[in-house]
Amino acid sequence: MPKETELKLRASPETLAALREHPLLKKRNKSGWQTRELLNQYFDTPERALAEARVALRLRRDGDTVIQTLKCRGTSVAGLSERNEHEWQLDKVKLDLKKLDDSCWPVQLADLDKKTIKPLFTTDFTREYAEIAWGRGKAKVVIEAALDQGFVIAGKRKEAICELELELREGEPAALLELAAELAASVALMPCDISKAERGYRLLEPERFELDLSVADLEADMALDDAYAALAWQLLGNSQRLAEQYRHSGHWRSLQDWVQNLIELRAITASLGQAAPRAATRDLRARLDALLEDWRPLVQAGNGDEDIRRAAPEQFAEELDDPRWGQFSLETSRWLLSRAWAAERKGRGERQGKALLASWLAHLIAEEGRALKLSLYTQRPEDLAEQLPRIEQVMAWLHHARHVLDAPQMDRLYGDMKKLHELAEHPISDEVLEARIEQARAVDQSRGWKHLLKA
Repeated sequence: MPKETELKLRASPETLAALREHPLLKKRNKSGWQTRELLNQYFDTPERALAEARVALRLRRDGDTVIQTLKCRGTSVAGLSERNEHEWQLDKVKLDLKKLDDSCWPVQLADLDKKTIKPLFTTDFTREYAEIAWGRGKAKVVIEAALDQGFVIAGKRKEAICELELELREGEPAALLELAAELAASVALMPCDISKAERGYRLLEPERFELDLSVADLEADMALDDAYAALAWQLLGNSQRLAEQYRHSGHWRSLQDWVQNLIELRAITASLGQAAPRAATRDLRARLDALLEDWRPLVQAGNGDEDIRRAAPEQFAEELDDPRWGQFSLETSRWLLSRAWAAERKGRGERQGKALLASWLAHLIAEEGRALKLSLYTQRPEDLAEQLPRIEQVMAWLHHARHVLDAPQMDRLYGDMKKLHELAEHPISDEVLEARIEQARAVDQSRGWKHLLKA
Protein backbone atom coordinates (compact mmCIF):
# COMPACT_ATOMS: atom_id res chain seq x y z
CA MET A 1 0.00 0.00 0.00
CA PRO A 2 1.47 3.39 -0.94
CA LYS A 3 2.45 5.54 2.04
CA GLU A 4 2.81 9.31 2.08
CA THR A 5 5.41 10.84 4.41
CA GLU A 6 5.29 14.61 4.66
CA LEU A 7 5.90 17.56 6.93
CA LYS A 8 3.60 20.59 6.91
CA LEU A 9 4.82 23.94 8.22
CA ARG A 10 2.62 27.02 8.56
CA ALA A 11 4.29 30.21 7.34
CA SER A 12 3.54 33.83 6.48
CA PRO A 13 3.44 35.08 2.87
CA GLU A 14 6.72 36.91 3.59
CA THR A 15 8.32 33.65 4.76
CA LEU A 16 7.19 31.81 1.63
CA ALA A 17 8.75 34.55 -0.49
CA ALA A 18 11.99 34.21 1.47
CA LEU A 19 11.97 30.42 1.03
CA ARG A 20 11.91 30.72 -2.76
CA GLU A 21 15.35 32.33 -2.54
CA HIS A 22 16.62 30.53 0.57
CA PRO A 23 20.26 29.44 0.00
CA LEU A 24 19.63 26.01 1.48
CA LEU A 25 16.88 25.24 -1.03
CA LYS A 26 18.53 27.11 -3.87
CA LYS A 27 21.71 25.03 -3.89
CA ARG A 28 19.76 21.73 -3.70
CA ASN A 29 17.01 22.66 -6.17
CA LYS A 30 17.29 20.22 -9.09
CA SER A 31 14.18 21.21 -11.05
CA GLY A 32 13.61 24.91 -10.52
CA TRP A 33 10.34 26.24 -9.11
CA GLN A 34 7.22 25.25 -11.06
CA THR A 35 3.62 26.35 -10.50
CA ARG A 36 0.25 24.66 -10.68
CA GLU A 37 -3.29 25.34 -9.49
CA LEU A 38 -4.82 22.63 -7.31
CA LEU A 39 -8.60 22.59 -6.82
CA ASN A 40 -9.73 20.10 -4.18
CA GLN A 41 -13.21 18.93 -3.17
CA TYR A 42 -13.57 16.91 0.06
CA PHE A 43 -16.41 14.49 0.74
CA ASP A 44 -18.13 12.91 3.74
CA THR A 45 -21.54 11.76 4.93
CA PRO A 46 -23.96 14.10 6.75
CA GLU A 47 -23.00 12.26 9.97
CA ARG A 48 -19.27 12.78 9.25
CA ALA A 49 -18.61 9.02 9.22
CA LEU A 50 -15.36 9.39 7.27
CA ALA A 51 -13.97 11.99 9.65
CA GLU A 52 -14.93 9.77 12.59
CA ALA A 53 -12.90 6.96 11.01
CA ARG A 54 -10.02 9.39 10.29
CA VAL A 55 -10.43 8.92 6.54
CA ALA A 56 -10.16 11.71 3.96
CA LEU A 57 -11.77 11.38 0.52
CA ARG A 58 -10.84 13.98 -2.07
CA LEU A 59 -11.20 14.88 -5.74
CA ARG A 60 -8.34 17.01 -7.06
CA ARG A 61 -8.16 18.92 -10.33
CA ASP A 62 -4.61 19.56 -11.43
CA GLY A 63 -4.90 21.23 -14.83
CA ASP A 64 -6.68 18.69 -17.05
CA THR A 65 -5.92 15.82 -14.67
CA VAL A 66 -8.54 14.59 -12.19
CA ILE A 67 -7.34 12.46 -9.26
CA GLN A 68 -9.46 10.71 -6.65
CA THR A 69 -7.58 10.15 -3.39
CA LEU A 70 -8.41 8.13 -0.28
CA LYS A 71 -6.20 8.82 2.73
CA CYS A 72 -6.55 6.43 5.65
CA ARG A 73 -5.62 6.50 9.31
CA GLY A 74 -1.93 7.08 9.91
CA THR A 75 0.44 8.64 12.40
CA SER A 76 1.10 12.32 12.83
CA VAL A 77 3.23 14.28 15.27
CA ALA A 78 4.80 17.72 15.23
CA GLY A 79 3.64 18.21 11.64
CA LEU A 80 5.36 15.02 10.40
CA SER A 81 2.72 12.62 9.12
CA GLU A 82 2.65 9.16 7.58
CA ARG A 83 -0.62 8.00 6.03
CA ASN A 84 -1.70 5.20 3.74
CA GLU A 85 -2.88 6.71 0.47
CA HIS A 86 -4.72 5.36 -2.59
CA GLU A 87 -5.02 7.35 -5.83
CA TRP A 88 -6.97 6.87 -9.05
CA GLN A 89 -6.88 9.00 -12.19
CA LEU A 90 -10.41 9.70 -13.46
CA ASP A 91 -11.84 10.79 -16.79
CA LYS A 92 -14.22 13.36 -15.31
CA VAL A 93 -14.72 15.47 -12.20
CA LYS A 94 -17.09 13.05 -10.47
CA LEU A 95 -16.50 10.79 -7.51
CA ASP A 96 -16.16 7.14 -8.58
CA LEU A 97 -17.60 5.10 -5.71
CA LYS A 98 -16.74 1.82 -7.44
CA LYS A 99 -13.05 2.51 -6.78
CA LEU A 100 -13.76 2.37 -3.04
CA ASP A 101 -13.81 -1.42 -2.77
CA ASP A 102 -12.59 -3.85 -0.11
CA SER A 103 -8.98 -3.53 -1.28
CA CYS A 104 -8.78 -0.01 0.16
CA TRP A 105 -11.99 0.78 2.05
CA PRO A 106 -11.56 0.78 5.86
CA VAL A 107 -13.13 -2.15 7.70
CA GLN A 108 -14.87 0.15 10.20
CA LEU A 109 -16.81 1.70 7.29
CA ALA A 110 -17.83 -1.63 5.73
CA ASP A 111 -21.53 -1.10 6.46
CA LEU A 112 -21.62 2.51 5.26
CA ASP A 113 -23.98 3.33 2.40
CA LYS A 114 -21.51 5.08 0.07
CA LYS A 115 -24.38 6.80 -1.73
CA THR A 116 -24.72 9.07 1.32
CA ILE A 117 -21.25 10.54 0.65
CA LYS A 118 -21.60 14.18 -0.45
CA PRO A 119 -19.26 17.16 -1.14
CA LEU A 120 -18.53 19.24 1.97
CA PHE A 121 -15.80 21.85 1.46
CA THR A 122 -12.96 22.85 -0.83
CA THR A 123 -9.27 23.63 -0.45
CA ASP A 124 -8.09 25.55 -3.50
CA PHE A 125 -4.53 26.82 -3.67
CA THR A 126 -1.58 27.67 -5.87
CA ARG A 127 1.39 25.37 -5.40
CA GLU A 128 4.95 26.32 -6.27
CA TYR A 129 7.04 23.18 -6.09
CA ALA A 130 10.56 21.97 -6.69
CA GLU A 131 12.60 18.79 -6.33
CA ILE A 132 15.18 19.19 -3.58
CA ALA A 133 17.94 16.57 -3.52
CA TRP A 134 21.23 16.04 -1.69
CA GLY A 135 23.48 13.38 -0.26
CA ARG A 136 23.04 12.39 3.39
CA GLY A 137 25.96 10.18 4.30
CA LYS A 138 25.94 7.40 1.71
CA ALA A 139 22.21 7.78 1.05
CA LYS A 140 20.43 10.04 -1.40
CA VAL A 141 17.56 12.23 -0.22
CA VAL A 142 14.86 13.52 -2.56
CA ILE A 143 12.13 15.80 -1.22
CA GLU A 144 9.40 17.75 -2.98
CA ALA A 145 9.20 21.21 -1.45
CA ALA A 146 5.85 22.90 -2.05
CA LEU A 147 4.84 26.47 -1.23
CA ASP A 148 1.03 26.50 -0.94
CA GLN A 149 -1.13 29.64 -0.89
CA GLY A 150 -4.92 29.72 -1.15
CA PHE A 151 -8.05 29.11 0.93
CA VAL A 152 -10.06 26.46 2.71
CA ILE A 153 -13.69 27.31 1.91
CA ALA A 154 -16.67 25.84 3.78
CA GLY A 155 -19.98 27.49 2.99
CA LYS A 156 -19.58 31.22 3.67
CA ARG A 157 -16.49 30.74 5.83
CA LYS A 158 -12.92 30.61 4.62
CA GLU A 159 -9.42 30.35 6.08
CA ALA A 160 -6.13 31.18 4.39
CA ILE A 161 -3.70 28.43 3.40
CA CYS A 162 -0.08 29.55 3.63
CA GLU A 163 2.38 26.75 4.26
CA LEU A 164 5.49 24.88 3.27
CA GLU A 165 4.96 21.19 2.61
CA LEU A 166 7.93 18.84 2.43
CA GLU A 167 7.13 15.39 1.00
CA LEU A 168 9.67 12.59 1.16
CA ARG A 169 10.28 10.92 -2.20
CA GLU A 170 13.50 9.07 -1.34
CA GLY A 171 15.44 8.66 1.90
CA GLU A 172 14.67 8.56 5.63
CA PRO A 173 11.99 10.63 7.45
CA ALA A 174 14.74 12.16 9.61
CA ALA A 175 15.88 14.05 6.50
CA LEU A 176 12.58 15.98 6.44
CA LEU A 177 13.13 17.14 10.02
CA GLU A 178 16.77 18.02 9.37
CA LEU A 179 15.90 20.20 6.38
CA ALA A 180 12.98 21.85 8.18
CA ALA A 181 15.07 22.56 11.29
CA GLU A 182 17.80 24.18 9.21
CA LEU A 183 15.23 26.37 7.46
CA ALA A 184 13.50 27.25 10.75
CA ALA A 185 16.76 28.60 12.15
CA SER A 186 16.37 31.69 9.96
CA VAL A 187 12.63 31.99 9.18
CA ALA A 188 9.49 31.41 11.26
CA LEU A 189 8.02 28.00 10.40
CA MET A 190 5.37 26.41 12.60
CA PRO A 191 4.88 22.63 12.29
CA CYS A 192 1.19 22.27 11.55
CA ASP A 193 -0.29 18.99 12.72
CA ILE A 194 -3.82 19.92 11.65
CA SER A 195 -4.42 18.92 8.03
CA LYS A 196 -6.20 20.98 5.38
CA ALA A 197 -9.11 18.54 5.68
CA GLU A 198 -9.36 19.05 9.45
CA ARG A 199 -9.34 22.80 8.88
CA GLY A 200 -12.28 22.33 6.53
CA TYR A 201 -14.30 20.49 9.17
CA ARG A 202 -13.30 23.14 11.72
CA LEU A 203 -14.67 25.88 9.45
CA LEU A 204 -17.77 23.94 8.50
CA GLU A 205 -19.00 23.35 12.05
CA PRO A 206 -16.80 25.19 14.54
CA GLU A 207 -19.20 24.43 17.39
CA ARG A 208 -18.88 20.67 16.77
CA PHE A 209 -15.17 20.56 16.03
CA GLU A 210 -13.16 18.68 18.65
CA LEU A 211 -9.39 18.76 18.58
CA ASP A 212 -8.08 15.22 18.17
CA LEU A 213 -5.34 14.85 20.79
CA SER A 214 -3.25 11.69 20.94
CA VAL A 215 -2.93 9.42 23.98
CA ALA A 216 0.22 7.34 24.46
CA ASP A 217 -0.40 3.61 24.95
CA LEU A 218 1.68 3.01 28.08
CA GLU A 219 1.93 -0.52 29.48
CA ALA A 220 3.39 -1.83 32.72
CA ASP A 221 5.88 -4.15 31.02
CA MET A 222 7.29 -1.70 28.47
CA ALA A 223 10.82 -0.36 28.85
CA LEU A 224 11.25 3.09 30.36
CA ASP A 225 12.93 4.29 27.15
CA ASP A 226 9.88 3.27 25.12
CA ALA A 227 7.45 4.76 27.64
CA TYR A 228 9.30 8.08 27.73
CA ALA A 229 9.49 8.23 23.93
CA ALA A 230 5.77 7.52 23.55
CA LEU A 231 4.75 10.06 26.18
CA ALA A 232 7.17 12.75 24.97
CA TRP A 233 5.91 12.37 21.38
CA GLN A 234 2.35 12.67 22.69
CA LEU A 235 3.08 15.85 24.64
CA LEU A 236 5.05 17.44 21.81
CA GLY A 237 2.46 16.58 19.16
CA ASN A 238 -0.47 17.72 21.29
CA SER A 239 1.29 20.97 22.17
CA GLN A 240 1.65 21.61 18.43
CA ARG A 241 -2.03 20.95 17.75
CA LEU A 242 -3.03 23.13 20.71
CA ALA A 243 -0.82 25.96 19.46
CA GLU A 244 -2.51 25.83 16.05
CA GLN A 245 -5.97 25.64 17.61
CA TYR A 246 -5.31 28.62 19.90
CA ARG A 247 -3.92 30.60 16.97
CA HIS A 248 -7.17 29.89 15.12
CA SER A 249 -9.77 30.20 17.87
CA GLY A 250 -8.23 32.25 20.68
CA HIS A 251 -9.95 29.97 23.21
CA TRP A 252 -8.19 30.37 26.55
CA ARG A 253 -8.46 26.68 27.38
CA SER A 254 -6.25 25.80 24.41
CA LEU A 255 -3.51 28.08 25.71
CA GLN A 256 -3.81 26.64 29.22
CA ASP A 257 -3.49 23.11 27.85
CA TRP A 258 -0.56 24.13 25.61
CA VAL A 259 1.39 25.38 28.62
CA GLN A 260 0.44 22.29 30.64
CA ASN A 261 1.78 19.98 27.93
CA LEU A 262 5.10 21.84 27.99
CA ILE A 263 5.22 21.66 31.80
CA GLU A 264 4.66 17.90 31.67
CA LEU A 265 7.29 17.39 28.96
CA ARG A 266 9.76 19.29 31.13
CA ALA A 267 8.78 17.25 34.20
CA ILE A 268 9.05 13.77 32.69
CA THR A 269 12.38 14.66 31.06
CA ALA A 270 13.78 15.82 34.40
CA SER A 271 12.53 12.65 36.11
CA LEU A 272 14.63 10.18 34.10
CA GLY A 273 17.75 10.36 36.25
CA GLN A 274 20.69 8.40 34.85
CA ALA A 275 18.52 7.05 32.02
CA ALA A 276 18.89 10.54 30.49
CA PRO A 277 22.15 12.23 31.58
CA ARG A 278 21.75 15.96 32.17
CA ALA A 279 24.17 16.79 29.36
CA ALA A 280 21.93 14.91 26.92
CA THR A 281 18.80 16.82 27.96
CA ARG A 282 20.40 20.25 28.50
CA ASP A 283 19.28 21.85 25.23
CA LEU A 284 15.73 20.53 25.49
CA ARG A 285 15.39 21.71 29.08
CA ALA A 286 16.77 25.14 28.17
CA ARG A 287 14.28 25.56 25.30
CA LEU A 288 11.37 24.47 27.49
CA ASP A 289 12.48 26.77 30.32
CA ALA A 290 12.64 29.74 27.94
CA LEU A 291 9.09 29.12 26.67
CA LEU A 292 7.70 28.48 30.15
CA GLU A 293 9.43 31.53 31.60
CA ASP A 294 7.36 33.68 29.24
CA TRP A 295 4.06 31.81 29.07
CA ARG A 296 3.54 30.13 32.43
CA PRO A 297 3.26 33.40 34.41
CA LEU A 298 1.03 34.88 31.72
CA VAL A 299 -1.41 31.96 31.91
CA GLN A 300 -1.38 32.00 35.71
CA ALA A 301 -2.15 35.72 35.71
CA GLY A 302 -4.69 35.40 32.92
CA ASN A 303 -6.71 32.78 34.78
CA GLY A 304 -7.98 35.61 36.97
CA ASP A 305 -7.70 38.61 34.65
CA GLU A 306 -9.93 39.03 31.60
CA ASP A 307 -7.79 41.85 30.17
CA ILE A 308 -4.77 39.51 30.05
CA ARG A 309 -6.87 36.83 28.35
CA ARG A 310 -8.07 39.32 25.72
CA ALA A 311 -4.52 40.47 24.95
CA ALA A 312 -3.02 36.97 24.82
CA PRO A 313 -3.96 36.00 21.22
CA GLU A 314 -1.98 38.92 19.82
CA GLN A 315 1.00 38.03 22.03
CA PHE A 316 0.77 34.42 20.89
CA ALA A 317 0.71 35.50 17.25
CA GLU A 318 3.98 37.35 17.93
CA GLU A 319 5.41 34.14 19.41
CA LEU A 320 4.53 32.25 16.25
CA ASP A 321 6.01 34.98 14.05
CA ASP A 322 9.34 34.39 15.81
CA PRO A 323 11.46 31.34 14.84
CA ARG A 324 11.61 30.13 18.47
CA TRP A 325 8.51 27.92 18.54
CA GLY A 326 9.22 26.27 15.20
CA GLN A 327 12.84 25.64 16.15
CA PHE A 328 11.80 24.11 19.46
CA SER A 329 9.25 21.79 17.82
CA LEU A 330 11.54 20.62 15.04
CA GLU A 331 14.70 20.22 17.12
CA THR A 332 12.76 18.31 19.78
CA SER A 333 11.31 16.04 17.09
CA ARG A 334 14.82 15.31 15.82
CA TRP A 335 16.03 14.69 19.38
CA LEU A 336 13.20 12.23 20.07
CA LEU A 337 13.52 10.47 16.72
CA SER A 338 17.21 9.76 17.35
CA ARG A 339 16.62 8.91 21.05
CA ALA A 340 19.41 11.30 21.88
CA TRP A 341 18.77 11.10 25.63
CA ALA A 342 20.37 7.63 25.59
CA ALA A 343 23.43 8.49 23.52
CA GLU A 344 25.97 9.21 26.28
CA ARG A 345 24.72 7.19 29.22
CA LYS A 346 26.73 4.55 31.05
CA GLY A 347 25.97 1.09 32.42
CA ARG A 348 23.54 2.06 35.19
CA GLY A 349 21.76 4.47 32.86
CA GLU A 350 21.42 1.70 30.28
CA ARG A 351 19.86 -0.56 32.89
CA GLN A 352 17.44 2.17 33.96
CA GLY A 353 16.42 2.83 30.37
CA LYS A 354 15.58 -0.86 29.93
CA ALA A 355 13.76 -1.14 33.28
CA LEU A 356 10.07 -2.02 33.16
CA LEU A 357 7.88 1.06 33.45
CA ALA A 358 5.78 -0.20 36.38
CA SER A 359 8.75 -1.04 38.61
CA TRP A 360 10.70 2.11 37.64
CA LEU A 361 7.71 4.36 38.23
CA ALA A 362 6.92 2.82 41.62
CA HIS A 363 10.55 3.41 42.64
CA LEU A 364 10.51 7.01 41.30
CA ILE A 365 7.36 7.97 43.20
CA ALA A 366 8.61 6.32 46.40
CA GLU A 367 11.92 8.17 46.14
CA GLU A 368 10.43 11.54 45.22
CA GLY A 369 7.58 11.12 47.69
CA ARG A 370 9.94 10.56 50.60
CA ALA A 371 12.02 13.57 49.51
CA LEU A 372 8.85 15.66 49.29
CA LYS A 373 8.27 15.34 53.06
CA LEU A 374 4.65 16.46 52.90
CA SER A 375 4.28 16.36 56.68
CA LEU A 376 6.86 19.16 56.87
CA TYR A 377 4.65 21.41 54.73
CA THR A 378 1.71 21.02 57.06
CA GLN A 379 3.95 23.07 59.39
CA ARG A 380 5.47 25.33 56.68
CA PRO A 381 2.74 25.74 54.04
CA GLU A 382 4.21 29.06 52.90
CA ASP A 383 7.22 27.16 51.46
CA LEU A 384 5.28 24.55 49.47
CA ALA A 385 6.06 26.23 46.12
CA GLU A 386 9.73 25.24 46.50
CA GLN A 387 8.62 21.67 45.84
CA LEU A 388 6.79 22.43 42.57
CA PRO A 389 9.37 20.67 40.33
CA ARG A 390 9.13 17.49 42.40
CA ILE A 391 5.32 17.66 42.60
CA GLU A 392 5.13 18.14 38.82
CA GLN A 393 7.32 15.11 38.12
CA VAL A 394 5.13 12.86 40.25
CA MET A 395 1.91 14.42 38.93
CA ALA A 396 2.89 14.11 35.24
CA TRP A 397 3.56 10.40 35.55
CA LEU A 398 0.41 9.84 37.61
CA HIS A 399 -1.57 11.70 34.95
CA HIS A 400 -0.46 9.46 32.12
CA ALA A 401 0.71 6.18 33.69
CA ARG A 402 -1.06 5.64 37.01
CA HIS A 403 -2.86 2.65 35.48
CA VAL A 404 0.42 0.67 35.38
CA LEU A 405 0.90 0.91 39.16
CA ASP A 406 -0.28 -1.91 41.41
CA ALA A 407 -1.56 0.39 44.14
CA PRO A 408 -5.00 1.39 45.48
CA GLN A 409 -6.95 4.56 44.73
CA MET A 410 -4.64 5.91 42.03
CA ASP A 411 -7.32 8.09 40.43
CA ARG A 412 -8.05 9.68 43.79
CA LEU A 413 -4.34 10.22 44.46
CA TYR A 414 -3.90 11.94 41.09
CA GLY A 415 -6.84 14.24 41.84
CA ASP A 416 -5.40 15.08 45.26
CA MET A 417 -1.97 15.82 43.74
CA LYS A 418 -3.59 18.14 41.19
CA LYS A 419 -5.25 20.11 43.99
CA LEU A 420 -1.96 20.30 45.89
CA HIS A 421 -0.20 21.54 42.75
CA GLU A 422 -2.84 24.22 42.15
CA LEU A 423 -2.51 25.44 45.73
CA ALA A 424 1.29 25.53 45.47
CA GLU A 425 0.93 27.88 42.48
CA HIS A 426 -1.62 30.20 44.14
CA PRO A 427 -0.45 33.49 45.68
CA ILE A 428 -0.20 33.20 49.45
CA SER A 429 -3.14 34.24 51.61
CA ASP A 430 -4.47 32.97 54.94
CA GLU A 431 -7.10 30.96 53.09
CA VAL A 432 -4.54 29.42 50.70
CA LEU A 433 -2.16 28.54 53.54
CA GLU A 434 -4.93 26.73 55.38
CA ALA A 435 -5.93 24.89 52.21
CA ARG A 436 -2.30 23.86 51.60
CA ILE A 437 -2.09 22.35 55.09
CA GLU A 438 -5.30 20.37 54.57
CA GLN A 439 -4.33 19.17 51.09
CA ALA A 440 -0.77 18.18 52.05
CA ARG A 441 -2.25 16.18 54.91
CA ALA A 442 -4.84 14.58 52.59
CA VAL A 443 -2.16 13.37 50.17
CA ASP A 444 0.21 12.26 52.93
CA GLN A 445 -2.46 10.18 54.64
CA SER A 446 -4.05 8.69 51.51
CA ARG A 447 -3.93 4.91 51.01
CA GLY A 448 -2.37 5.18 47.56
CA TRP A 449 0.41 7.51 48.71
CA LYS A 450 1.27 5.37 51.74
CA HIS A 451 1.34 2.26 49.55
CA LEU A 452 3.69 3.84 47.00
CA LEU A 453 6.08 5.22 49.62
CA LYS A 454 6.66 1.68 50.90
CA ALA A 455 8.08 0.57 47.52
